[in-house]
Amino acid sequence: MSSTTTGTDAWRGIAAEEVEQMTAGLAAVLRTRARRLLIRLLRPQRARVLGTLLLIVAANLAALAGPWLVGVAIDRGIPPLLHGGHLGPLVLSVAGFVAAVLLQAVTTRAFIFEMGRIGETFVIELRRLLFAHFQRLPVAFHEHYTSGRVISRQVSDIDSISDLFNDGLDALVSAVLSLVLVGIGMLLLDWPLALVVLAGFGPLAWLTFWFRRESAVAYRRTRETIAQVIVHFVETFGGIRAVQAFRREGRNEEIFADLNGQYAQASKRSSRLLAVYSPGITLVGNVATGVVLCYGGLRVLDGDIKVGVLATFLLYLGRFFDPLQDLSQFYNSFQSAAAALEKISGVLDEPPAV
Repeated sequence: MSSTTTGTDAWRGIAAEEVEQMTAGLAAVLRTRARRLLIRLLRPQRARVLGTLLLIVAANLAALAGPWLVGVAIDRGIPPLLHGGHLGPLVLSVAGFVAAVLLQAVTTRAFIFEMGRIGETFVIELRRLLFAHFQRLPVAFHEHYTSGRVISRQVSDIDSISDLFNDGLDALVSAVLSLVLVGIGMLLLDWPLALVVLAGFGPLAWLTFWFRRESAVAYRRTRETIAQVIVHFVETFGGIRAVQAFRREGRNEEIFADLNGQYAQASKRSSRLLAVYSPGITLVGNVATGVVLCYGGLRVLDGDIKVGVLATFLLYLGRFFDPLQDLSQFYNSFQSAAAALEKISGVLDEPPAV
């Protein structure tokens, strides 16, 4: 009996491992297919995409120059005034700061506008491709791929991708570039203080890896459940005569309530993940700021660094951790759009009849 049980458990372990490998392989295929579709639709706009990236880099460099000029004004502009000197260094620092702010405002407006144009062109072309491909697919496909799922691809999934371009993609790209540029700026400004900040990347990396892994599953589940809700809704009212003829109202309400509850649970899971990730980033950022303030203050007292350098570093810290908050806020939109693009790419890979 014991050997039989052991053999059964072994077979279960092998089966679970095979299922896990198949699931991982399927997920890799879906990501590759979605990435191929993304490149295909963005290729005609590559010049505009490159120009937008340059605008984002310019905006982040201007944002990086602001805190540095504040430090320069503190260390080189104010001391001459205390000793009866001239206003030249302070005026130059203030003028440079104003120029950096104006440049940041202009380039930010420009890249948000260009990102919107890229998104609208992308969504229009994707919707056109999907509609044309649905028409070319055989009747056998439409018999098993119900009208509710067709509507979900054309409406819900397309809207998720559109929302990403309109509400979050510019912030996501800007946040990533801001992290890189501010990190380099801190290392160039004072590498011992920068190492104190980068030490917090250990827990941040673990927290981000955990959130990315769990939220990918959660947001994909959210898209699947809302698609099921739409499918049931469309099919119920598309066949309302049959529903009323066979008195299916009560049963359909039970099914819809169950599907709606599954969607609510999936959404709640996504919200819980975000409720852990975002405060975790805030906690790590506040601890890093406190440590930098104490360590930097001691170095200022010892004369190792100037007050302006510490002030610049503290301003950089805000620009370093704030983008992580932006990433956490828009990550759900990114995951939702990624899951939607995977589903749409699957439909577009179906062989047409004609």
